[in-house]
Formats: sequence, structure tokens, C-alpha cells
Amino acid sequence: TTSLKHATHFKRNSEAGMVMVNVPTAGVDFHVPFGGRKGSSYGPREQGRYASEFFTVVKTAYTAAG
Repeated sequence: TTSLKHATHFKRNSEAGMVMVNVPTAGVDFHVPFGGRKGSSYGPREQGRYASEFFTVVKTAYTAAG
């Protein structure tokens, strides 16, 4: 997509285990807790919130308008 508004809406509202916008899905490195959503899930989610906190690095991102 060329619309940051549409990409942000999709990321926030889709019910998917992993979301990638304008990035190829081939060769994805699953290095974070992952359990999928609904029928797409494969196995249990890894240890819930505590695993998420362990694997998470806080980052700030800036996007240029236009």
C-alpha cells in the first residue's frame, strides 16, 4: 500500500498472528513469541505477557509525511 493510514488501520484491526506491510513474507524470522490467532494458530502461545516482555525491545519510529 502507499497509504500509511490504511497500513496503520490494518495493523491495529486485523486479527492475525503476524502482520507485515509492504514486506515479503518469504524467509520470515520468527524470533518473537508467536502463537497465531483463531484457526491459524499453531501450538500454544509462549508464556503470555512475561515472554512478550522478555522478547520486546522498546523502539521509537518516525515517519516522514509526504
